[in-house]
Amino acid sequence: MTEKSFRYDKGMETRRSVLGDAHVDRAEAGKTPFDEPFQTLITETAWGNVWSSDKITKRERSMLTLALLAATGNFEEIPMHVRATANTGASRDDIMEAFLHVAVYAGVPKANHAIKLAKQVFAEQEEEGNK
Repeated sequence: MTEKSFRYDKGMETRRSVLGDAHVDRAEAGKTPFDEPFQTLITETAWGNVWSSDKITKRERSMLTLALLAATGNFEEIPMHVRATANTGASRDDIMEAFLHVAVYAGVPKANHAIKLAKQVFAEQEEEGNK
């Protein structure tokens, strides 16, 4: 097995464990020849290297990821990563702590928007019966 295929396979395993099979299956089904190189890149690097490392916990990675997404204004992925906390062990309190850091270090409006998105996810989960 080549290093590339090992990182890809490990990345896909980690991606599925964090985001869930249904999410990854939808993403894979939507993959085209145009975006396949990008999908391979994120699977190997973000998931195969960074998220697969055992240097910090997946709970801590969730908190960091949510804070970074909010701080940089990349709000589109926040709901996905809030949902992923069910698989990483980050609690609602952990999510709030991450966003409080965002408020202090990156700005209240960014934290406010991230909190609004998290609350929407929590409401959806409660409607579905998944707290």
